[in-house]
Amino acid sequence: MGIVNVTPDSFSDGGLHLQRDNALAHAQQLIAEGADMLDIGGESTRPGAQPVSVQEELDRVLPVIEGLRDAPVPISIDTFKPEVMRAAIAAGAQMVNDINALQDAAAMNAIVASDVAVCLMHKQGNPQSMQEQPHYQNVVIEVSAFLRERIAAAEAAGIQRKRIVIDPGFGFGKTLEHNLALLRELTKMTKLGVPVLVGLSRKSMLGALTGQDVTQRLPASIAAALTAMQRGAAIVRVHDVRATVDALKVWNAVNGESS
Repeated sequence: MGIVNVTPDSFSDGGLHLQRDNALAHAQQLIAEGADMLDIGGESTRPGAQPVSVQEELDRVLPVIEGLRDAPVPISIDTFKPEVMRAAIAAGAQMVNDINALQDAAAMNAIVASDVAVCLMHKQGNPQSMQEQPHYQNVVIEVSAFLRERIAAAEAAGIQRKRIVIDPGFGFGKTLEHNLALLRELTKMTKLGVPVLVGLSRKSMLGALTGQDVTQRLPASIAAALTAMQRGAAIVRVHDVRATVDALKVWNAVNGESS
């Protein structure tokens, strides 16, 4: 999954693709580099990020989604706002990536009324304050339990299991130790019976481990993606598609899997 941030303040590439033409060019580049799907986001959810209005988010993402309507890969909309979900689906999005895991009833209804896929993510707290004092008794058990409950809620509302993906939410209300524990035991998430999406690309935990600035985290991001795949991740959400695809080709060849 290639990342297209149509934002001025995303932690890694904020502002680079805020203009429609820049975003579309970047999206086409990621497709050419081997992305199997694209995730379009119009509101940063990095730690400390400030919220934006529904209209501003729509103004950012809809022209990009409409411009990618004929793209050869599925388009995901990264949003937790029901209004944005509905508009993006109408514009051609085939997946909703919701950091709130459809806990908003209106968001749940938007997915139920459609036929798109949905990613249910775990987070503790809100982006404005989630990294201040994250706390868990057992992060793996608690995140797994939350995701199991959200899968059940989505199914009860009428969303078929085959449409559901889950994301442990690395960096969303978690310390470095929490993130490492989740990655170490990612196979437990795969036992919930739906595909697991992992987003570790360029994140601060990789900076904490390597001491590298966000612009110098490519090797760590590839190592993280490979580690996630080894532990059962079905989708890795990345900024650096070509490098990650090349690494996965080698990994798949060694492990006898098709790339």
